[in-house]
Amino acid sequence: MKKRLLLAGLICISTLSFATFTSCNSDNGSIDKTPPSNKTYVKEEPYTLGQLEGASEIKTATYKMPNVLELQAEATALVFYPKTARPADGWRTVVWAHGTVGVGDACAPSKNELGANFSILAESLLNEGYVIIAPDYEGLGTPGIHPYLHLESEANSAIYAVKAVHEKYETEFNPDWMSVGQSQGGQASLGIAEYANNNPNFKGAVAGAPASSLGKIILEVAPLALAQIEAQEDAANIPHENRTSINSYATLLSYAGLAGAGIKAYQTDFDYIKLFMSRSQAFAPLAEGNNGECLDEIRQAFKGDIIAFMKEDKTHKIMDYPGLDENTFKKDPIVQDFLKRSQPGTKKIDKPVLVIQGKKDTNVPYPVTEEMVKNLQNLGSENITFLPVVGASHTEAIVQANPQLVKFIKQYLPAK
Repeated sequence: MKKRLLLAGLICISTLSFATFTSCNSDNGSIDKTPPSNKTYVKEEPYTLGQLEGASEIKTATYKMPNVLELQAEATALVFYPKTARPADGWRTVVWAHGTVGVGDACAPSKNELGANFSILAESLLNEGYVIIAPDYEGLGTPGIHPYLHLESEANSAIYAVKAVHEKYETEFNPDWMSVGQSQGGQASLGIAEYANNNPNFKGAVAGAPASSLGKIILEVAPLALAQIEAQEDAANIPHENRTSINSYATLLSYAGLAGAGIKAYQTDFDYIKLFMSRSQAFAPLAEGNNGECLDEIRQAFKGDIIAFMKEDKTHKIMDYPGLDENTFKKDPIVQDFLKRSQPGTKKIDKPVLVIQGKKDTNVPYPVTEEMVKNLQNLGSENITFLPVVGASHTEAIVQANPQLVKFIKQYLPAK
């Protein structure tokens, strides 16, 4: 069986994005080419697509940040205010970094309804008296392409969102804040901790199943994991439409496309379609969201073709499907640069960090996260807490560990 490995290998990235998403389209409109100014706040508007019991109000804030082209760009974030009384010395802030949604503008969380999983965390934090700032990330819902998994961009999206809200409501906020995220957001939260490490007001981070070691997963973990799952499904005679292996492989191909589309944010002439085999090339462009596609739409398109491929010949195995070519993936220097840009945990972090990881996570395998945590510790990061969640999958771990997560935040960022 010849392996067709996908840039994908992003098996390690979550399908969890704590929001429900509708159609998407990219807006590559003009970007202000003046150097970033000291002022970040632009405006805010009411968020009208949902409500939380613990929120007194929810707003969509627009702010300015430096983008991956080192230009000044606008970005957006949801801001959740609690019903509890404001502390005498001001609100404390928790940033929420969301998981993978797509790169099209309408995929932005601020343009969609709130999801059930996010609401669990948000209600807990609001009830404790925290303000939550949830950035869409650069290029989501605003001009420009979202540089998917670009660690510095994700960090700046959060740092400048906090700066903007504090700038607007200076007397109402305490300067101290922390970050929390899941999957892509877990990776982002570690990136925030890295880039805000020297900020005395940044008090720590929580990372749920953070994307890391993508190259290792692409070349070693993904093919073996999918083959094992497929063998179990073959033995159980599970219909193709219900197979976890096929859905996972379709998700991986979707992430491959999203990563390629995201690279174009800073490498504008990058032709990521060439990384796909001929059959897959027909679906890869969906990642750019030009016709309203977000993650689920892209995944369903790939899934349908994988099923068709499997039914064409009963001897076909999941990794026979022509996704991305391993040799092209290994040799492309732009892809290799992307892997470096997306890798968290490569620098010492002096702030407290809680890493939550499901033991049964098949998207971000437990050993990969465990290795990343050890690397952080070897770099001299002394206050790293690793919390395995027995029996939990990729999307379950951070929800099951919600009490420990809130306790961790309260320890290092008391709300009052």
